[in-house]
Amino acid sequence: MIDIHSHFFPLIGKDVAHKVDPEKAAWLRVDEGGQKGHIMLGDQPFRPVYRALWDPAYRVQELDEQGVETQLVCSTPVMFGYTWDPAKAADWAAQMNEQAVAFCADHPSRLKALSQVPLQDIKLACAEASRAQAAGCVGVQIGNHVGEKDLDHPDLVDFLIHCANENIPVFVHPWDMMGGPGRMKQWMLPWLVSMPAETQLGMLSLILSGAMERIPESLKICFAHGGGSFAYLLGRVDNAWKYRDIVRKDCPRPPSEYARRFYCDATIFDQGSLRLLADVHGVDRLMMGSDYPYPLGEQPIGSLVQASSFSPNEKQQILHDNAITFFNLA
Repeated sequence: MIDIHSHFFPLIGKDVAHKVDPEKAAWLRVDEGGQKGHIMLGDQPFRPVYRALWDPAYRVQELDEQGVETQLVCSTPVMFGYTWDPAKAADWAAQMNEQAVAFCADHPSRLKALSQVPLQDIKLACAEASRAQAAGCVGVQIGNHVGEKDLDHPDLVDFLIHCANENIPVFVHPWDMMGGPGRMKQWMLPWLVSMPAETQLGMLSLILSGAMERIPESLKICFAHGGGSFAYLLGRVDNAWKYRDIVRKDCPRPPSEYARRFYCDATIFDQGSLRLLADVHGVDRLMMGSDYPYPLGEQPIGSLVQASSFSPNEKQQILHDNAITFFNLA
């Protein structure tokens, strides 16, 4: 099995993070004993974590136990730094990418790194994506928006065109979720409601804006968490495109015709949803992802696809072959 969606966090201390941004730069507080810890923002705990997040040898032991052949690792989105000064964010991204490559270095066949980039400055982002790819990363992870800029913004479209031209696979992860604390008070609602909506927003912004008509078909772009709510609501979008000119004014074809331009991971947790995802995008556009080592991830890794009604060949595609092709791993 190849797991395309997992996160890591290097052993960044408080002093290093505070020099970059005392309130927003994330760092890692490891508890006494070295088994557990917290991702911190400033002096506030952000998320409880455990050793697999920062210890590659320990991670590989867990992958052995779950039968995972190769796992792609990417930064936790709180590390993006999209609100910082571009030069500072570019330096931070380069450091994090060096950390990601180093994290994988002792287990090169088991762990592969995705880069991060200073997406608020497209010239710097393109340069870092290319530099990191040459340094050993197998793709780039980006957030689904930068402030008020969704993926259809000309700057972000230019970045995607750069990735298409440079054969850099793109993995889009939702972050900085809509709603705010006034409405998303508790029960992890930002992760349960806003995160799927953010992913759908990114996908629809590319389609309805006409951006997918300008971006080369060579672009490899994959959306996390099963594409959020995109597949389930695509019929509603097609219906709106059919009957409302304000929906189709920039989009020359029915939105569903673009669905096969998008890959999705299969971190979807439900057999019916997985089948719908395959019907909308195609089995050859799905890849297994876990969101490991976070508790909302799939446990055990690959269990949904393995228990599905897909044929043995289709399971092989989702669990292994599609990732080889998408990330050029052969």
